[in-house]
Amino acid sequence: MNLGRSLHRQQGSELVEFAISATVLFILLFGIIEFSVALFDKATLTNATREGAREGILFRTGERALVDMATTEDPVIEQAINDYAEAFLISLGGPADLEVNIQRNDRNGNDNFDAGDDLTVSVDYPYQFLVLPGFLVGLGDVLTLSSTTVMRAE
Repeated sequence: MNLGRSLHRQQGSELVEFAISATVLFILLFGIIEFSVALFDKATLTNATREGAREGILFRTGERALVDMATTEDPVIEQAINDYAEAFLISLGGPADLEVNIQRNDRNGNDNFDAGDDLTVSVDYPYQFLVLPGFLVGLGDVLTLSSTTVMRAE
């Protein structure tokens, strides 16, 4: 009789143990997926800045005055970055909202972008978590991913 009473008291304990361990397991699983997507997006941003910098350092004939770069070459660089990001970023909220910053270092001081001058392309991307913020308090809804590429003009 004592054995029957003991088994009756333990009914449902497996369900409680499963609920506790499954919660931890699912948080861990979704955390792995979430941070894997964030790392993939970080690598994609790095490649996007490289594509933009490659576009900006290509040799072009004629004078390339630094004052004209914002209207002539910067849109081409930004378009290359946006095209790459649109093709490869995992952004479930629609098109990526990228903040692109382009700077040039005139090494010889002639106010032209010549061979040997540096081009710096930076991108900031507000990565929005897919699942985790609803489960874990303190992470916030947005993580800013950044990438910077510096290349020397040809």
